[in-house]
Amino acid sequence: MQSLWMLVASFLFSIMGVCVKLASDYYSTAEIVAYRGVIGMAMIYVLIRLQGGTLRTSLPFHHLWRGFIGVVALWMWFFAITKLPLAMAVTLNYMSPVWIAAILFAGAWWHGKKKVDMGLVVAIVLGFTGVVLLLRPSMHEDQMLGGIVGLASGMLAALAYMQVRQMGLMGEPEYRVVFYFSASCLAAGLLGSLLAGAFTAPESVSVWHHHGMKGFLLLLVIGFTGASAQVAMTRAYRLGNTLVTANLQYVGIVFSSAWDVLLWHDVLTWTSWLGIAVILASGLTATFYNSKNNKPAIASDPISSE
Repeated sequence: MQSLWMLVASFLFSIMGVCVKLASDYYSTAEIVAYRGVIGMAMIYVLIRLQGGTLRTSLPFHHLWRGFIGVVALWMWFFAITKLPLAMAVTLNYMSPVWIAAILFAGAWWHGKKKVDMGLVVAIVLGFTGVVLLLRPSMHEDQMLGGIVGLASGMLAALAYMQVRQMGLMGEPEYRVVFYFSASCLAAGLLGSLLAGAFTAPESVSVWHHHGMKGFLLLLVIGFTGASAQVAMTRAYRLGNTLVTANLQYVGIVFSSAWDVLLWHDVLTWTSWLGIAVILASGLTATFYNSKNNKPAIASDPISSE
């Protein structure tokens, strides 16, 4: 089923995350965002030329809105990471599928359309429970601002995913959505670097770092995996069931935990392993429930009828 493209996206995003963590020793966050954008644009442009596609779009404002929301969500998540324990920041960001379920419920109730499948909503909540078990987040009183920002980043990410879905249903191909989001990342990265330079003392080092072979290769992998993951994610939201696709996003935390064990030799507790099992079970449950009891994804998805 088409929602399984989210598994591909989650795996590629986990590789990108590893490279971002390694590249942070050589580049600032703004630089990484900018390079990810420009490499993604170059990659998608080559694919467009090879396949005879075009960048002309009838949805310019949709792309602007999707890019704005996505970039703001990204920067808010980075801010939350600086203010919170990483476990809490990641957990709050992974609440986006829960927000998607809430948005679908509200939309269905407001328009009097078909109700959202309760089985899929339960699977999403079960998946988030697994994330909490895996990450075991905790937050102190002086971290309330970071918590609010992190929670808002997950909500904005949900809106960005819904916008991706809407553009897909309007006939916008994956490559065009990814290209213009990559352009948004490039613009945001450049702006962030310019602002960093404006508030940096003249005698300090440049905000743009020189490239070494390792850093350059990391940036290439970040750009390639980021753009490829965006294509897979966009296809999943365009063609698959929205709630199943959102629930499969949780598997990304399993991939990231595996990289932590393999590369940084982190030790997972029994609650972490239980969380992984719950996340996998929720994804399998949602996929099985949707394929057995529902009509084809596009015909049955609540968004497609709006």
